[in-house]
Amino acid sequence: MYNILKLNKIAPVAIERFGADYNCVDECDAPEGILVRSASMHDMELPESLLAIARAGAGVNNIPLDKCAEKGICVFNTPGANANAVMELVIAGMLLGSRKISEGIAWCKTLKDDPNNLKAVEKGKSQFVGPEIKGKTLGVVGLGAIGVLVANAARALHMHVIGYDPYLSVNAALHLSRHVVTVNNIDELYAQADYVTLHLPVNDGTRGMIDADTIAKMKDGVRLLNFSRDGLVVSSDIKAALESGKMASYVTDFATNDLLDVDGVVAIPHLGASTPESEDNCAIMAADEMKDYLENGNIKNSVNFPNVSMPRTGDTRFCVFHHNAPKMISNLLEKIGGNVENMENKSRGDYAYTIIDVTGANPDALEAAEAVDGIIRIRKL
Repeated sequence: MYNILKLNKIAPVAIERFGADYNCVDECDAPEGILVRSASMHDMELPESLLAIARAGAGVNNIPLDKCAEKGICVFNTPGANANAVMELVIAGMLLGSRKISEGIAWCKTLKDDPNNLKAVEKGKSQFVGPEIKGKTLGVVGLGAIGVLVANAARALHMHVIGYDPYLSVNAALHLSRHVVTVNNIDELYAQADYVTLHLPVNDGTRGMIDADTIAKMKDGVRLLNFSRDGLVVSSDIKAALESGKMASYVTDFATNDLLDVDGVVAIPHLGASTPESEDNCAIMAADEMKDYLENGNIKNSVNFPNVSMPRTGDTRFCVFHHNAPKMISNLLEKIGGNVENMENKSRGDYAYTIIDVTGANPDALEAAEAVDGIIRIRKL
C-alpha cells in the first residue's frame, strides 16, 4: 500500500486512477508520493519516505527542485494537459484587448436605472471601438504545447502568425501549422507583430525579458498577452508603454497589484487552467506518472531527473539515482551481480538515473549498491 499525500484539492479522477493499492489522504507523516497544485513546498520538511512529487500542472516554481534532486525525489509535471484551456483563454484575451470588451461591460453597469440607458449606449459606445484580429500579425514567443495550439488557432482565425522558439522540439514542429512562419531572431517577431503572446517559463534567461528596450523594438500600438508568468515582464515598463501609447493593451492572467489600476490593462484572475476538463487532464496525467514510477521505476515528464523508461524483464529491477560520474555503471553492476537482462541510463546535468533489470542478483545487492560512492538513492522492485 502506497500513501499519497494531497497538498491541494485534486480532481477525483486521479484518486480513481490510483486504485485500491493506494491510500490518498490529506494528512500523512510518511507519504511515498505527494500530489500538489499551487501549494508552496519550499519550507516543507521532506520526509525520508518520499519518493515522488507530481505537480498537476506545468509550472513547478512552488517545489524545491534542487533539494528534491539531492534526496533522490523525482518531481513530475503535466505538460500539455491544460494546453487547450490556456489556448482558449489566450484567444479570448486577444479579443478583450482589441475590442475593449471588459471596459465596455463595466461602463454598461454604470447605466443601470437610467431611463434613457439605450440611448446612452448608442451615444457612448464609440469610446470602445477596437480593431478586428483578422489579417493582423500575431507573434508567438515559445512554441511548446500551448504556443503551438495558439499559433494554429490564430491561423484558423485568418491571422498571420510568426513563431519564435530556439528550442523547438520535433514533436511541436510536427503539430505546427505549415502556414506559421518561424524566425531565428526574436527581434524580427517584435518588429512585425501587432500582437505578441508569451508562452515560456521564467528562468534566469527570461526573467524581465519584456522591458523598455524590448518594447521599443515592437510596433507602435502593440498588444501584449501574458498567460505564462508575471515575472516575464517589468511592470513599470509596461505601465510607461501604456501611458505613452506605445502599447495599446496588456492582457495578463496575473493580477499583480502594481498594474490593476492602469488603463489598458486587462487583468484576469489566473484562469488559464481553470476548467473542469483541464483539471481532470492534469490529475490523470499526474496520477499515471506517479503510479508508473512507484510501481515500475519508469520516469516520464520529470523536471529534475532524466526521463527513463523500459518494459520489465528479468526477476528484479533496480532503480538508481546517482551523480553523473565515471565508472558509476560498472561499479553498480559489480555490486548487483547476476545477469543483466536490460538496462537504460540517462543523465541530466550533474544527475543521472539508471534502470537495471537483472536475473539472479546477489542476495545483498541493494545494500552493496547503496555503498557505491555517488549513489543518491536506489530502489529494488
